Amino acid sequence: MKTTTLHLALIGDYNPDVVAHQAIPVALQRAADSLGVNVHVQWLDTDSLTATTALQAFDGFWCVPASPYRDTDGALRAIRFAREQRRPFLGTCGGFQHAVLEYARNVVGWADAEHGELAPQAKRAVITPLTCSLVEATDTVHLAPYTRIADAYGSADIEEGYHCRYGINPDFASALLDGNLIATGHDSAGDLRAVELLDHPFFVATLFQPERAALKGITPPLAIALLKACQAMLA
Repeated sequence: MKTTTLHLALIGDYNPDVVAHQAIPVALQRAADSLGVNVHVQWLDTDSLTATTALQAFDGFWCVPASPYRDTDGALRAIRFAREQRRPFLGTCGGFQHAVLEYARNVVGWADAEHGELAPQAKRAVITPLTCSLVEATDTVHLAPYTRIADAYGSADIEEGYHCRYGINPDFASALLDGNLIATGHDSAGDLRAVELLDHPFFVATLFQPERAALKGITPPLAIALLKACQAMLA
């Protein structure tokens, strides 16, 4: 029987010195091995993502850490494609931030929504510095029940590592989370650390970086969940 090959796009500007960039291909390969499928990974540099870039061939997308990206609009274009075309999507750290920014602009309708790292004086900076920078930090995250992320981990409380300085601006959180984008994970202080879309087969974003576990020989549950969602779309 022919083995399924899944085609995954990594949205972000590859840098071999970034730990997450080292970890993500390893995480996906470990997940593929556990599921008995093949995975083909392709990096999509953000400044290569134009209005004419063909994205239909990808079964799933992972928007990766290490922003600001070279081209914010390019990253948002690929995220929007995954959201609108209902392709499985995972965003971690910078991917979380840009998934929220894309949603704010194109779903909530805030054309002036900005990322505070790029436009700190913007009136509608939906992404702003965290009150406590989560760089090389580990914390407990409590997951909301009956969510895709909770299903992936099979547990209500998890321990995850961070390398992140920006998150959702609390001033805009209630409006952003008033529709299909829902809060699915909070840290030990009660701060938002994960979101997902209700009206999508798999659209999950986390401020933590689950991929890092792969460098310690652990297969990240969210990498398995992403590939399972891709499999389900092909079934």
